[in-house]
Amino acid sequence: MAIEVNALARSTLGKGASRRLRHAQKVPGVVYGGGQQVQSIELDHKALKQHLKMEAFHASILSLNIDGQKQQVLLRDYQMHPWRLDVLHVDFQRVAADRRIHMKVPLHFMNQETAPGVKTGGGTVSHVMPEIEIGCLPADLPEYIEVDIGEMQAGQSLHLSDLKLPQGVESIALRAGDDLVVVTIQQPRVEAATEEEPAAAAAPVAEKKPAGGDKK
Repeated sequence: MAIEVNALARSTLGKGASRRLRHAQKVPGVVYGGGQQVQSIELDHKALKQHLKMEAFHASILSLNIDGQKQQVLLRDYQMHPWRLDVLHVDFQRVAADRRIHMKVPLHFMNQETAPGVKTGGGTVSHVMPEIEIGCLPADLPEYIEVDIGEMQAGQSLHLSDLKLPQGVESIALRAGDDLVVVTIQQPRVEAATEEEPAAAAAPVAEKKPAGGDKK
């Protein structure tokens, strides 16, 4: 998916300038890396918020159009207001086609409902890692990685080494020797049925005779 982001170069810097931009429904940002100087930019707040709702926007090579000049970038960071749904700042990093990048990409778990451990075993799927960090060239960057759990049984786990990564893509953690758990199907909890002890038959209570015996 090709995602284009429009921006304008900005020359006024500082907290005051950034505050005025936000009042005008603009978001201050920067572009860095690629052997070039850091460039300050501004973006439309509404358009950026719409982009941030897209999963692919967070794990794709983006086409950043600054005053008509396009460059390939990655979204590296953004700051949100503590309690309002406002974007305060955004950072992009330039990428070069011949340089490997590290990126976190989401995992899409497939066939969860039909996995034997869920369908017949009554287990619950636990997504231990909803995303993984990968290394690859920009052209090989996937928007997401599918994890097929359709054959998993209750109590079984899949590790990083079990994933089928696209060609040219490697797991950073696995390369470092950490074969982490990605997903597991937890076995259903068996609640011990508390059986009530059968009540002992109550012994018949003898009738009490009046004191002094029977009166004639």
